[in-house]
Amino acid sequence: MNTTAFIHPEAQLGANVIVEPFAYIDKNVVIDDNCHIYPHACILSGTRMGRNNNVFHHAVIGGIPQDLKFHGEETTVEIGDNNNFREFSTIHRGTASKGKTVIGNHCLIMAYCHVAHDCLLHDHIIMSNAVQLAGEVVVEDWAIIGGGALVHQFSHIGSHCMIQGGSRISKDIPPFTIIGREPAAYCGLNTVGLRRRNFSNEQIHNIQDVYRYIYTIGLNTTDALEHIKRELPDTPERNLIVDFVSASSRGIVRGGVL
Repeated sequence: MNTTAFIHPEAQLGANVIVEPFAYIDKNVVIDDNCHIYPHACILSGTRMGRNNNVFHHAVIGGIPQDLKFHGEETTVEIGDNNNFREFSTIHRGTASKGKTVIGNHCLIMAYCHVAHDCLLHDHIIMSNAVQLAGEVVVEDWAIIGGGALVHQFSHIGSHCMIQGGSRISKDIPPFTIIGREPAAYCGLNTVGLRRRNFSNEQIHNIQDVYRYIYTIGLNTTDALEHIKRELPDTPERNLIVDFVSASSRGIVRGGVL
């Protein structure tokens, strides 16, 4: 432990935590075993961090929300295990809305990314450089968000999708999809990612059939869902898509010209 780092006496650090010179760890912070806090990183009040996390130079975890309805209430950032927060990334804690910002396990948050108050990130997520998530965004497992993407507050990004760098996301992104173009639109399935995660050809074909009803044969969303439930096999992938689209309060991203 370097003597030039500041570690508040009330902070709780587990075994084998490395704190580099000039790092700052505030009171009301819990850091579990085998984490590495790099020089000039700031871990602020309300942070709860699991094991094997790396917080790189000048990253800020647990910052006060940039939200005018925040009035100093006790809120948290809750982080799982095996995550990497690269240089100058910022993770803000929750507000009274949800009380916490949550990041799961095995996520890579690259340099200059921002995760705003009350966001919920699941597992195995990659946010490329300078992705900006507004408040109360949900990102599900295995999503990849390209560099410089802007995600509107309350948006919901489904699992196993890939979003093109520089995209502006203001609608919900259904699972398994590739999203690109300007304005952002459905561009097909993330087949490369699905094969890497051992989805079978049959599963991928079934997913394609679902999105054919939603995006390519001219039905409105309500009618498409009815056709899907009536005509396509009852599979976990079909049901995940149907449940996601049915629950979307913002509406899903539009179809592109394929």
